Parts: sequence; C-alpha cells; structure tokens
Amino acid sequence: MEVTMRLPAMDEEGYLIEPAEWNEDVAEELARRENVVLSEAHWDAIRFMRDYYLEHQVIPDVRHVVKHLSVRFGAASRNMMFELFPYGYVKQACRIAGMKRPRGWSTG
Repeated sequence: MEVTMRLPAMDEEGYLIEPAEWNEDVAEELARRENVVLSEAHWDAIRFMRDYYLEHQVIPDVRHVVKHLSVRFGAASRNMMFELFPYGYVKQACRIAGMKRPRGWSTG
C-alpha cells in the first residue's frame, strides 16, 4: 500500500497557496503526482526558481530558467526545460517548485 504525504494547502488547480510551505519532500510528492522522476537537472531548475523567487518575490520567467540551464549544461540544453517538464513550465515546473499559479500566463 502506497502512502502519500500530506501536502500544504493548494488551490483548485494544484498550486501551493503559500510558497513558503514548500520543501523538497513536497516537491518529490508533487513530481510523483505528475509522473516526473526528479533528476539533478530537475533539481537545478527547481532550486534556481526557488532562489529567484526568494530574492525577487516573483516567479522567474521561463527564459531566465532556460538561460540558467544553458549556462549550467551548455547551449545544447536549449530545449532541456521542455524535456524536463513535458507538460510545460507553468503546468509542471511551477507546481513542483511550489510556486503560486502565475496569473496571466498560459498553462503551457
């Protein structure tokens, strides 16, 4: 029997209501629910997103995360974000990283 952890409060779309309640165990559970196995590259993107959010109090635009990944993993990583999170930056990466739903952004 599989035991799922109790997650912090989420909105109707599955985004955390309070990003400060996020931790890496929460990320693991959210990723499991999205059928994503978190690799070091996933964690690199997620940690960048979290650090950016803590510093700027806004969710980083996907282009900032893509640029970060290209610096870390080389120019060939241009499509890495979409390989890591095939259902999109907002729908998967932002959810797993514990962000609120970005308003005005598409779910892609």
